[in-house]
Amino acid sequence: MSVGGIPQFDRIVADSDFDGLCGAAILKRFNPHAEVIFSHAALIRSGSLDEVINEKTAIVDLPFHSNCGWYLDHHQTNKPSQDQLIQFELRGGKIDWQATPSAARLVYEIIRPYSNLENFISLMPFVDALDSGGITLDEFLEDNQLMRFSRTLSKSENEYMQRLVHLLSTGSTIEEILVMPEVVERLEFQHRNRVMLSDVVKEKTQIVDRLAICHLEDTGYFCNGYLVTATVGEQADACCIIHGFTDGTLDNPERPPLSASFYANSFIQDGQNRYDLSRLATLFDVNGGGHVNACGCRIQDPGLEHNLAEWVKIWRQRETRLKVV
Repeated sequence: MSVGGIPQFDRIVADSDFDGLCGAAILKRFNPHAEVIFSHAALIRSGSLDEVINEKTAIVDLPFHSNCGWYLDHHQTNKPSQDQLIQFELRGGKIDWQATPSAARLVYEIIRPYSNLENFISLMPFVDALDSGGITLDEFLEDNQLMRFSRTLSKSENEYMQRLVHLLSTGSTIEEILVMPEVVERLEFQHRNRVMLSDVVKEKTQIVDRLAICHLEDTGYFCNGYLVTATVGEQADACCIIHGFTDGTLDNPERPPLSASFYANSFIQDGQNRYDLSRLATLFDVNGGGHVNACGCRIQDPGLEHNLAEWVKIWRQRETRLKVV
């Protein structure tokens, strides 16, 4: 039987970042028996999880899937259309979509009347800031434990992720988690890795008309927009990061296919609200998207060189083509 309008669910499919982890943990706090599957947007959109998504599945911080029973998200390009909403609700599904700073915040506000979420109170402001581009340059450069912890999260480390979601859902505080030996070891690695990665980003980044393009393809390195925009400073309004491998596939998390991520430079004044970068992310990939200021897509035929050239062409016309409206 549902409680307070909350649908019944026995499975949670969530993004494998900090936002998705917290959203999944809060839902699991409400229903401790629910299975948690960590995924990412491309797997949802490619149909790779079709067999595990049904009317008893809650999806958090990921693209909409019409087979689920409960959909919770905050990404602009993931917002179901009116027709999708009507059809979904007619068959008994429930959609909770709000433009909250994080998907975890949305889940937190829904669940807190029914579950003790005290251990999330101090954590939520950081998750909100991290996911919505609210981290200041000083906070980023400080690289505190929470920043490092966010970089330890990965779909490819399922055992670690399951351990974390269990701890958070059963009441452990983030302070208790951060001193666990397996976490401390990862935090130390992330500290060392960022120093090395900063040098790689400097070497691999070029600026084209205030767009910082970072070529990390076929290097095995991955990073988010914070590092690139912090590196280039006020020279760029946004960045495009190319990740993955030329021979990569969605089935191999160690060698994912080529993709591009677009991020606004949140470290400059009004940097978050200058341009709608999702228009670039959806130009070639019908499954691309995210926020207007943080989004991504997979590289499409005829290939990276063509995709990138067209993105740059549109970017150069951004005063009329990419303005946030």
